[in-house]
Amino acid sequence: MMTETVYIGLGSNVGDRRRTLNDALRDLEDHPDIAVMRVSRWFETDPVGPITQPPYLNGAAAIGTSLEPHQLLDALLEIERRYGRDRTSEQRWGPRTLDLDLLLYGERQLRDDHLEIPHPRMHERRFVLEPLCEIAGQVMHPGMTQTVASLLASLPAEASPMHDSGGDRL
Repeated sequence: MMTETVYIGLGSNVGDRRRTLNDALRDLEDHPDIAVMRVSRWFETDPVGPITQPPYLNGAAAIGTSLEPHQLLDALLEIERRYGRDRTSEQRWGPRTLDLDLLLYGERQLRDDHLEIPHPRMHERRFVLEPLCEIAGQVMHPGMTQTVASLLASLPAEASPMHDSGGDRL
């Protein structure tokens, strides 16, 4: 079976954030068609959007998978549901027990009603790019022909303040 290197963003701002993120990584690793290869540190970040809410812990992971993009999305959504996330009833940019975003799937570009790869706003978000840069700084963003590191460097300094939360993962 052919495997593809995929990058996902992870976030949580409800409950025991660190435990939820570490447990979600274990759930990914337990999936028969997913191998977790690298994980960034966890970064505490201010929430985005108009809703008052607690800060997030955010990170990024590189995984190897034989799943096609929509199959992988289904697996990520199922893991989110296990941690109480209900995308059908939540507010946009609201608090989340767990957020698993498919950021990059190899060099593929895809856009349909259910999925857009690369993630459509990743290049604007320090809370995505900083952890991703830690594990994949030289990876090219398909369509933008810039590395993750150069996308991060192009963000204004005040965009999404971040703090290393310290501590172990997995």
